[in-house]
Amino acid sequence: MSSSTNMTRQERKREEKLEAMSSAARVKLGVSDIIVRTLGYVIVSFYALCCIFPFLLIVGTSFSDEAVIRRAGVQLIPRGFTTRAYQMIISGGTIWKSYALTITLTAVGTFLGLAIISMTGYALQRKDYPYRNVISFYIYFTSLFSAGLAPYYLMMVQTYRLKDNYLAVLLPLMMSPWLIILMKNFVKQIPHEITEAGKIDGAGDMTVFTHLILPMMKPALATIGLFLALGYWNEWYQSSLFLSSKVEVKPLQYTLYELVNKIAALKNSVAGQYIALSDFPQETVKMANAVMATGPIVLLYPFVQKYFIGGITVGAVKG
Repeated sequence: MSSSTNMTRQERKREEKLEAMSSAARVKLGVSDIIVRTLGYVIVSFYALCCIFPFLLIVGTSFSDEAVIRRAGVQLIPRGFTTRAYQMIISGGTIWKSYALTITLTAVGTFLGLAIISMTGYALQRKDYPYRNVISFYIYFTSLFSAGLAPYYLMMVQTYRLKDNYLAVLLPLMMSPWLIILMKNFVKQIPHEITEAGKIDGAGDMTVFTHLILPMMKPALATIGLFLALGYWNEWYQSSLFLSSKVEVKPLQYTLYELVNKIAALKNSVAGQYIALSDFPQETVKMANAVMATGPIVLLYPFVQKYFIGGITVGAVKG
């Protein structure tokens, strides 16, 4: 009898939900609502086209002939279709090693950065942590003042001895004061009673963090993880400072940057005077570099968009 009554209750609930959904669907919109929604769709669609148009322009130009680009400028639809720019980038196989290195640095750096930032943000919002205000001020202070490039370079090279070491690229991007503050503001929204309940049940700090707090931090983890991944993927400045010609494989962005510089130098050299300008697809190579550099991130973004939109407003609403 109990099972049958439960079934009837569940069926009634389902029927009530369906009725509520159908009644909501039958609600007629007023003229003002229709106008507002139409304007919203038009504005959002126009803004989306403005955002995607430059990328389509880059893709079309990268497959166009260099002579056409020099004569008529950038092209939305490829003219004189050719893949020569991509062949020049791929030739030699160095680009794939740079891809592998950048993917490794991005994965490792994002994982370690999320682990450190999440634990730091959680510790700094714990009311029973006595030094949280002092450490928070120290972190915030470092975001306002910097020693400058020369002391930073000497510290990395002479003190830490990270010249020609991939750690010189991995470590500086792993944490930032802004990301720590962002994580701290998000964790503040999680009730402190959850931590106290875990303590009463006999759980340790790490157990409380990994089993109770961390699952509730998914929006912040996705947002900060995307920022970290973008930072590692687009990194070239640290590589230019600490990775010399002795290092065979360099991150993707710096490899593409060196390729463009080499083509420009060869074009302006003595050897370039005996070769036609069309043999130097300089502009199309720049566009192909942009496509190869941004393509993976563009494909990754839809998978984290749901969490990113929720996490980007962290700390914006005060209760």
